Amino acid sequence: METSNRTTVGPVSVRKIGHIVFRVRDVERSVRFYTEILNFRITEPGRNGMVFLNIGGDHHTIALMPAGEGDGAVLPGEANLGFDHFAMEVENIDQLIAFREFLKARGVTIVSEGRRPQGAHIGVEFLDPDGYNLELYCEMDQVGSENRPRPFDRSNIARTLEEARDNPLPKSW
Repeated sequence: METSNRTTVGPVSVRKIGHIVFRVRDVERSVRFYTEILNFRITEPGRNGMVFLNIGGDHHTIALMPAGEGDGAVLPGEANLGFDHFAMEVENIDQLIAFREFLKARGVTIVSEGRRPQGAHIGVEFLDPDGYNLELYCEMDQVGSENRPRPFDRSNIARTLEEARDNPLPKSW
């Protein structure tokens, strides 16, 4: 994104999504999920039961820490502000379809799939062992230097990955 409609500019320039820390009920269970389902690797165990995982050059992309009793942690499902989801881009819809089948075969809860009207990206959302919502996606609209999103149109919605694949949207608008 080269321009925006902001009236103020912050003192930093964000380069990428760095890492996310989750307070989880069972660190070992979550480590198995992130390593066996999403192919993260453990970079190191930390202090107090924490585990750091990554998928690339950074030391950690995700850190998992035990929620603990009485430490004020807000667990998924409780009525508080908190984490909604984070998204990770994949190369194409064929990978999404293969991944969806991989999730189904392992009994992972799939929340939704298909194409959304905002961003027109195609994705599959699923839950980790603690109920955190994760999304893998592809084909996100690029707004370019004009910062002009695709006009909102509910007819662009696809309820399945196959429906999105079989009804592609134009690359420009």
